[in-house]
Amino acid sequence: MLRLIAAFLLVFSAATPAIAATDIEIRIGGSSWATIDDDGTIRISGSSVGKFESGGTVRRSGSSVGRVTSDGTIYDSGSSVGRLDSDGTVRKSGSSIGKIDSDGTIRRSGSSWGRASSCSDHDDRRAVVAVLYFFNDDYFR
Repeated sequence: MLRLIAAFLLVFSAATPAIAATDIEIRIGGSSWATIDDDGTIRISGSSVGKFESGGTVRRSGSSVGRVTSDGTIYDSGSSVGRLDSDGTVRKSGSSIGKIDSDGTIRRSGSSWGRASSCSDHDDRRAVVAVLYFFNDDYFR
């Protein structure tokens, strides 16, 4: 019995870092599409494609492509292109295009479009909107 418990603890402790390493998972159409690791690494279909830094800078393949400031303004190549309001509303050129709800539901034009796990505060939503803007061709179209 002790061997069984020891084996369980060994397997569980080995699996725990992999589970804890992913901070936010973004699902589209029910399928896992992207993850944002605790260190800001953005993965799409399991491959690292960029990083969301704590100051809001977004990097793709190591190069800065834009940023999402602490107030939610989205900058692409130095120009303001959109905004994430404090209530989760996502705006493009001033007009509302969707919302990231407090439960992680990602809405576009009022309809459920996807879901982000562990997306409870403004900083988590900033990371999600960065991935949606800089790495997804559909959400901000």
